[in-house]
Amino acid sequence: MNSRAKYHSINDQDRDRIVEMAWEDRTPFDAIEIQFGLKEQEVIELMRREMKPSSWRMWRERVQGRVTKHLAKSGIDDFRHKCSRQRSISHNKIAKK
Repeated sequence: MNSRAKYHSINDQDRDRIVEMAWEDRTPFDAIEIQFGLKEQEVIELMRREMKPSSWRMWRERVQGRVTKHLAKSGIDDFRHKCSRQRSISHNKIAKK
């Protein structure tokens, strides 16, 4: 399946989640590939289609060469999408202990 066909086969909710994960500094492209089957280049193409040109250029500048976006280069050994020190969240309010 080529990247154009993959792009069109992704539903809106998954597309939004991929964009969100791609924006997150600590979410590696490998996590996106495992969850959605899109390689780094396909994520870049999706971001280019989904974003305004100025936003896309800003995103590319941020992620290009960023160690945390490439699992092999980073020290991250799991696919956490949040800080390990983050408090539990319930009903959109931070739980107080």
